[in-house]
Amino acid sequence: MTLLNNKFQAVEEAVARIPDGASIMVGGFGSPGTPFALIDELLAQGQRGLTLIKNDANEPGIGISRLIEAGRVNRLITSHIGLNRLAIEAMNREELSVEMHPQGLLAEKIRSAGAGHYGFLTDIGLGTEIAGKRREIECEDRTWAIEPALYADFALVHAEQADRYGNLIYRGTASNFNPLMAMAAEHVIAQAYRVAEPGSLALESIHTPCAFISQVVQITEATSEQGRRHHAV
Repeated sequence: MTLLNNKFQAVEEAVARIPDGASIMVGGFGSPGTPFALIDELLAQGQRGLTLIKNDANEPGIGISRLIEAGRVNRLITSHIGLNRLAIEAMNREELSVEMHPQGLLAEKIRSAGAGHYGFLTDIGLGTEIAGKRREIECEDRTWAIEPALYADFALVHAEQADRYGNLIYRGTASNFNPLMAMAAEHVIAQAYRVAEPGSLALESIHTPCAFISQVVQITEATSEQGRRHHAV
């Protein structure tokens, strides 16, 4: 009989696995679902030269904005940064490279990576700036762009509940990008408010199975003041 691994760790240990220069997917849509505790620990440990992949840049002073403000992020892959003037200013000063994708395409690029696909065909953005340097093909008298899948070295995700094996349950809108990103990275660290013993979670309630999770850490609250105020669990 093969036993599943106990993946429960202290937040310091889990985040210490992330090296300088890593590419990191970060769950969340604005504040809901954003793994504030993991981000704050990453800030405290000092990793630099990071590539972050997140739907948005959060607002100034919370979430990944704290990493951007500290000069730890070289590149941001996102769908919008309009709520974060500091990220916009860093981009305009060419201190931060920003790669924009429409939200639906960003989600599908991540989903495709999790499904093990190279990419997918789309007609979204043909003939516009969105198309960028994408390759195009002709098929059945139509033009399609090849949109590559998007992978990362690490993913940081937020869950409401977990067990020590790494099975995750999300709550409400926190189930935005977190399930997709948990499948699309080589190494996945999950934070949860409650970490239960194996076998205590109802199988039908599990949203992300433990096979995708590398480490799970327990938190008591979001660790930045503004994050606590805005964070919806």
